[in-house]
Amino acid sequence: MAERRSKDPSGGTGAVYGYARVSARDQNLARQLDALEAFPVPRANVFVDKASGKGFDRPGYRALVSRLGPGDVLVVKSIDRLGRNYDETLVEWRRITKGKGAAIVVMDMPLLDTRERCSDVTGVFLADVVLQVLSYVAQVERENIRQRQAEGIAAAKARGVRFGRPALPRPQAYHAVKGDRLAGVLTVREAARRLGVSVRTFERWLKQDEEEG
Repeated sequence: MAERRSKDPSGGTGAVYGYARVSARDQNLARQLDALEAFPVPRANVFVDKASGKGFDRPGYRALVSRLGPGDVLVVKSIDRLGRNYDETLVEWRRITKGKGAAIVVMDMPLLDTRERCSDVTGVFLADVVLQVLSYVAQVERENIRQRQAEGIAAAKARGVRFGRPALPRPQAYHAVKGDRLAGVLTVREAARRLGVSVRTFERWLKQDEEEG
């Protein structure tokens, strides 16, 4: 990928990079790519990933960060494209802005634009506070969603709703084969083969019988 140098909007000379991410391979990156192009970010300087935002171990992102240096600018459409984990996003933000001396621009949130605030202590502090609040709210909402899902599943189970694959019915020969297995006549593998099921399924049936007995 050829690297193009462009004039940093803050007045310094540096490369302007873009990063776009979607969680699934069938999701479309077009909206983010169009926004980065309009910024403008040279297309050759745009890195993409189709991966979860939970962590930062993504090939496109790793390649991008390895290029960043003092005076460069990293542009993302929204903060959740950078990452979705509260603590890790804060660490990564500081690694880029303070460790590498690069600026970050979040297009959907003008307050998260460190280009003109890199030498302004108050501006850097404000961006950090805004980032912490946004990341915290996003993480709390994700946790609330997971809690609501868990509560909904628990309530459904209490009403007798079954989740997952339907239970595989035991063949008619099950009890006879089970008896031979418990008597040591058959191995687990031989018993499962006679019943036409996997060893795991046969062992699960034995465990269920033991728990119910």
